Amino acid sequence: MSNADLARRVGLTPPPCLRRVRRLEEQGIISGYRARIDPAASGRGFEVFVDVEVAMTDSATLEEFERTVMGWDEVVEMRRLYGTPDYLLRVMVADNEAYDDWQTHQLIGLPGVNRVISHKTLRVIKVDD
Repeated sequence: MSNADLARRVGLTPPPCLRRVRRLEEQGIISGYRARIDPAASGRGFEVFVDVEVAMTDSATLEEFERTVMGWDEVVEMRRLYGTPDYLLRVMVADNEAYDDWQTHQLIGLPGVNRVISHKTLRVIKVDD
């Protein structure tokens, strides 16, 4: 949205609105801007949330697991959790066959991976962009 549109929406004139936005950027409150991409149009319309439990929790194994998974384009989000599972991955691929191939040939073969549980997204209800 343009600065003029934002200023209108918040009831300011454009110059003070722009100053406030710049201040929020400088303070790190606004950390960046991004484009919203249509997953289906980009060939990644099949979304799966994946629970991963690791058998070995030494720091070297966890660091290698994280470094490897972060390098995969299919993984668009990765979180280390308290308790079980150890990790939650958000994976986006073209279709079921692509997911099966990724899980079978990449994820399951990583050292320390003990258990993988996949949750296919049926329908996206809300996304906080």
